Amino acid sequence: MNSNPMYMEYVDDADPQPAARRRGWRVLGWVSIGLSAVMVAGSLTAYGVYRKAMGNISQEDANALLGPNRPKKLNSAMNILLLGSDTRAGSGNAKYGKSMTKEPPRSDTMILLHLSPGGGQAMGISFPRDLMVPIPSCKLKNGQRTPAQTIGQINATFTIGGAPCTMKTIESFTNIKIDHFMQVDFNGFKTITEAVGGVEVCLPNAVDDPQSKLKLPKGKSTIKGETALAYVRVRKGLGNGSDTDRIKRQQKFLGALANKAMSAGVLSNPSKMLSLMNATTKSLTTDSELTPQVMMDIASGMRGMTSGKLRFVTVPWGAYAPDPNRVALRQPAADQFFSAVRNDKTVPAEPKKEAAGAAPKIPASQVRVRVYNASGIDGQARRVADDLEAQGFHVSVGGNLDLTKTSRVMYGAGADQHAQTLNALIPNAPQPTARTGGQPGLVDLVVGSDWTSLKNSKNGGIPTQDGEVKATDDVCKT
Repeated sequence: MNSNPMYMEYVDDADPQPAARRRGWRVLGWVSIGLSAVMVAGSLTAYGVYRKAMGNISQEDANALLGPNRPKKLNSAMNILLLGSDTRAGSGNAKYGKSMTKEPPRSDTMILLHLSPGGGQAMGISFPRDLMVPIPSCKLKNGQRTPAQTIGQINATFTIGGAPCTMKTIESFTNIKIDHFMQVDFNGFKTITEAVGGVEVCLPNAVDDPQSKLKLPKGKSTIKGETALAYVRVRKGLGNGSDTDRIKRQQKFLGALANKAMSAGVLSNPSKMLSLMNATTKSLTTDSELTPQVMMDIASGMRGMTSGKLRFVTVPWGAYAPDPNRVALRQPAADQFFSAVRNDKTVPAEPKKEAAGAAPKIPASQVRVRVYNASGIDGQARRVADDLEAQGFHVSVGGNLDLTKTSRVMYGAGADQHAQTLNALIPNAPQPTARTGGQPGLVDLVVGSDWTSLKNSKNGGIPTQDGEVKATDDVCKT
C-alpha cells in the first residue's frame, strides 16, 4: 500500500474501511450529471424559452488557474468535463451527511463529454475514481500552487484544487484539450428523476436492501424520487461492489435518463422541460466561458443529435500492481483511444457516384474480410470486425498475429478490387498486397498498433470500444 498520506485519504467506498460508510452518497453525482449531459447533447435548443433558469448557474474562472500550457485543439469537437460533487453545503445536501458539512468536497464522478465535429455523435468517457495517474502541480484560487505527484488517485484532484485541477490532470495524461466543465451536486437528484417521469432500470435479481431501503423486483422497473436515490446509492445489493462495476450500472442509468429526457415527451412539454431545467441549474457550476449563449451555440450545432448517437465508455483500464483496490490505464489501448478522441472527425457524407468510364467499385456488401489482431490489444480484432460489419462488410475474425505497427490489407486470388474497397477506408494504409496461399476471394485485414478507426466510421473518428453503452440500449442488456 502506498504510504503517501494524500493517497491514503481517498479510499474507495467499496473498501472495507470506516470512511466507506459515510462516503456512499458520492455516487449520486453520477446521476445528477446525467442531466448536464442531456442539456448539452440535445435539449439546449429549448434554452431560448427558459433563459431565466440559466441565472441559477454559478461560475468560476477556470482558464486563469489552468494557465497557457495546455493541449492544442485539433478540430471543432467540444470536450466538456462533467463532475459530480459530494458537497454537503446547503440544507438539501447536508441532510445526506451532516458530519461532512465542514469537509472539502470530493468528486468520484468524472465524465468527459466529447461532442464530435458536426454534431452527429456524442460520447461520455468515464474515468474510474480509483485510477492512478500522475498529478501535476495545480494553481489554487489563493495564488498558491500544489506540489506535483508522481502517482496519485485521480479523484483526489478535485479536493486538492477543484475542477481546474481535475481538468489539468486529465489534460496532462490524455493530451485532449478540455473546453469547459460542468460541476453538479446531488441536491436536485430526486427532482430530476421526477421531472422526466422516472427512469427505467433492470435488475437480474430481486433486491431488498434494508440499509439503502431499496426494494425492487427482478426485471424492469421505472423508478424516481426516493427509490431512484436508493438505487444509485446501494452497493452491496447490486454487482460485485467494485467501482468499475458500478460505473457500468450507472452508465446504463445515465443512458436511460438521457433517452427519456431527449424524448418528445419531455422536450416538447413546457412544464416538464422547465422542471428539468430548474432541477439542474440550481446545483450547477460551470467555467465562466460556458455562458448561456455558448450553450445555445453548442445546441444549435447539435440539432441532429438523437439519443441513439450518445455512447458511454470507460477509459481502457487494468490492474494497478502495487494495490489491487486501484486501477491503472491499460496500454497501449488507452493512448490509442485518447488519440482517436483527439483526432475525431465529422462522419463523411455518402460517397459520390463514380465518374463515367471509371472502373466500378466493389460494394462493401460483396466483400468478405477476415480480421487478424497484431495490435497487442486484447479484443481489438473483434471491435474492428464490428465496425466493418456496420459498414456492410461480411466479416470473420482470424485470430492473433505477431505484434506489428502498420495495419495492412492482403488478398487472395480474385479479390484485388475487393481489397481496394476495404483499403480506401483505412487511414494511411499501404497499398494492398497479394497474400501467398491466401484464400481465393477473401480479403485479410491485419490490425496493427497504429489502428485508429475507419475513415467513414458511423461512430465518427472513434472506433467502437469494449463494453460501451448506448443511450438507446435495452436496459436489461448485459
